[in-house]
Amino acid sequence: MCDQTFVAATFGPCDSCANPSPLMNIYIKNEPINYCSFCVEMMACRELQRGETLASLKRESDTLKKKLEEERGKLNDVELHQVAEKVDTLGALSLKTKRVLKGHGNKVLCMDWCKDKRRLVSSSQDGKVILWDAFTLNKEHAVSLPCTWVLACAYAPSGCAVACGGLDNKCCVIPLSLDKNENLAAKKKSVAMHTNYVSGCSFVNTDMQILTSSGDGTCALWDVESGQLLQSFHGHTADVLSLDFIPSETGNIFISGGCDKKANVWDMRSGQNIQSFENHVSDVNCVKFHPSGDAFASASDDATCRFYDLRADREVAVYQKDSIIFGASSLDFSLSGRLLFTGYNDYTINVWDVLKGSRVSVLFGHENRISRVRVSPDGTALCSASWDSTLRIWA
Repeated sequence: MCDQTFVAATFGPCDSCANPSPLMNIYIKNEPINYCSFCVEMMACRELQRGETLASLKRESDTLKKKLEEERGKLNDVELHQVAEKVDTLGALSLKTKRVLKGHGNKVLCMDWCKDKRRLVSSSQDGKVILWDAFTLNKEHAVSLPCTWVLACAYAPSGCAVACGGLDNKCCVIPLSLDKNENLAAKKKSVAMHTNYVSGCSFVNTDMQILTSSGDGTCALWDVESGQLLQSFHGHTADVLSLDFIPSETGNIFISGGCDKKANVWDMRSGQNIQSFENHVSDVNCVKFHPSGDAFASASDDATCRFYDLRADREVAVYQKDSIIFGASSLDFSLSGRLLFTGYNDYTINVWDVLKGSRVSVLFGHENRISRVRVSPDGTALCSASWDSTLRIWA
């Protein structure tokens, strides 16, 4: 279980002063303490040294943060596009719609590829999760869930299960079957429970552990078999909208982005926030690791995408144009990492040259905002999900 300190709110007698009032259920190393706000403040002040106040500590924190930004600035000696000046410019990129998947009755909110490069799963506001054969366009399974707005879905690495979650605050795992007539909804198992909607989910290299992000401002690691919370991650101050696990079989870090305009990097073993980037000026809708695992990109409602180098601990590129005024909702890298595919709320998909920072193509076809873009595991196709109730496969 998590060894973090976190707070939930209830009403009752305070464990310290015994007065009935709204309580903060403070968990310190899994030990619950129910204190009113006054006693919580008194407890915090007891730890202050002589002459210190909460205001003085905040000023000190702001000063240290400013010094850190100054040190980062000293290292910011060259931009990525300057380093890549001698790299050959990409030729014209021609991608066309090869398949249109129709079957959802409302906005498609998420999709994910299976590692077999052929099947994919999608979730929708119609409350359904559909498993598709991308070659034949056949629906292999359609699972109706008790809640609408199924915001997240993910294929297990083995391809034998899918996970999904949404406004019911749960993340469920559904074992798959070769029998297309089997009722998969009866086999679904709830493995995660948040106190607000589930915005994202991702299996961690095996079918046995799953990461979730939530509107309650946290991310969490769960054991699929027992449903036990293995670790929780507290650091965002608003809804967490997206997460991504490092593309490495031995890696132990993941990234998250949220409504607090931050993109955070987490150590799964300790639960600690080891790096944080606050360069956007609006919600961070999506984060995605570069195939190398040494960098990642973020998409935001501020109509920009940003590229960060984890080793340099800084932003190294921004992908934007004056003509793009709508928010970026989702992104993904090509298999080589040279191209960045970004879906926007103006119904288009923009393709960026990661090194040069220039836009190399724009894909048109959807009739509403793009909710998800994902490159196939073999890198030969791109799938996009949209609020127009369809998915498109581009190649």
